[in-house]
Amino acid sequence: MNEKLRQVFSSMVVYKDLKRSNFFTALSLPSFMRDWLLQKFSDENGHYDIQEISGFIKQFIPDKNEWGNLKDKIIFEGEHLKFLAKILVDIDISKQEITFEIPAFTLGKKDTFINIDTWNKCKNILPAGRETWGLIELAYKQPEGKTPGKIELVNFESFCPYQIDIEFFKQARQNFNIYEWLDILLGAIDYNASGYRDEEQKLTMLTRLLPFVEKRLNLIELAPKGTGKSYVFGNMSRYGWLSSGGVMTRSKMFYDIVKNKEGLIVGNDFVVLDEIQTISFGNTDEMRAALKGYLEQGNFTVGNYRGVSDAGVTLCGNINIATMKQDGFADMFTELPEVFHESALIERFHGFIRGWNIPRMNDDLKMQGWALNSEYFCSIMHELRDDIAFRRIVDELIIVPAGADTRDTEAVKRICTAYLKLLFPHVKNAGEINAMDFRRYCLDRAVRMREIIKFQVGLLDEEYRKKKLPEFKINS
Repeated sequence: MNEKLRQVFSSMVVYKDLKRSNFFTALSLPSFMRDWLLQKFSDENGHYDIQEISGFIKQFIPDKNEWGNLKDKIIFEGEHLKFLAKILVDIDISKQEITFEIPAFTLGKKDTFINIDTWNKCKNILPAGRETWGLIELAYKQPEGKTPGKIELVNFESFCPYQIDIEFFKQARQNFNIYEWLDILLGAIDYNASGYRDEEQKLTMLTRLLPFVEKRLNLIELAPKGTGKSYVFGNMSRYGWLSSGGVMTRSKMFYDIVKNKEGLIVGNDFVVLDEIQTISFGNTDEMRAALKGYLEQGNFTVGNYRGVSDAGVTLCGNINIATMKQDGFADMFTELPEVFHESALIERFHGFIRGWNIPRMNDDLKMQGWALNSEYFCSIMHELRDDIAFRRIVDELIIVPAGADTRDTEAVKRICTAYLKLLFPHVKNAGEINAMDFRRYCLDRAVRMREIIKFQVGLLDEEYRKKKLPEFKINS
């Protein structure tokens, strides 16, 4: 399997040795950055020089605590500094100015600028309005008269060292059967397939990736502690955002009127609210209204500002053993924050992930061998979000009964589309996928995920208790 993977994907694989403790563990780098370094410095056998990588990290991946020293070098020593970081660009219409922020170092747009020549050179790979990973080069522009000194972006290079060929990825999938493909996907997100007891455990883990490939897919997962929720959502993709605990407000999530700034929901593929039981939502009614509008239509209004986004919203929390044993058919949402104690809001989440089907993290689950580069894989998942052909296939395959509830239909179809992209990306039309495979790996799983949401909504509101999920069939 290792050799077959290397032959098909060539340079897009790296050797991951996560079972054996190594110096990467201490760096706390996200998986996509770790694999980017492995891609850059490993030889054809997966070996790398620790000193070489350490030197690169020291030079180009500074610690947050070093920002004071970096400012000293830029401002007082006149150095041009290069380092890897996330950058967010903003265009001020009234002032015709281009500024930027580097969130990791709390460098705000009032202290920065980009001149027009640099912008024209970088704007195709540095889109305004969303955070982008890359190699940033900074310099200092001295104050002139009443104009204060500012930190200038003088160059930007894309974090991705290669072109993403989505058609190549789709064609490559044809070289593997579904069982091999599940194992490859797990390896791409750092997990060893042989550590799972059965296919159901593998598929439940991979279900966490559905918001990575499908726009505005909203899920809820409750799972025991230690099953890797934070790891998957926080480390696998540079296009998502994980928020754990603390306070979440409408201004932080959607739009801040005071700062005139869009929130987390804009510019990310997905936003995950982890440790949901510990999050405080401030004004419950305000947040509930904003969430209901966004989850339904993908837009939001705050004051006079109207915004749109394609980001999915996922809630993650822990669950106790007694509730877990009832397999989704117990009252599970009583411990969620008050904002979610409303049927109309919960119904807008498309599906539920049975996190208790995922084993607690152990050494046997850590990837050790050749696997798809996580940085490459996260880019592929991001690109798949824009492919509308998969929804057309799902629409053709699923027979919707008369009188079916629109929200149920949309939820099942959206989950099916995400599974199809993830598990069968090579399929170009309805005739290219076996009906039994589509039922087993897409439709049945989507229905089960929606059934739990439907049941929980019924517990919150009597009006919904007699409403059954439509009996979807396959047009074979």
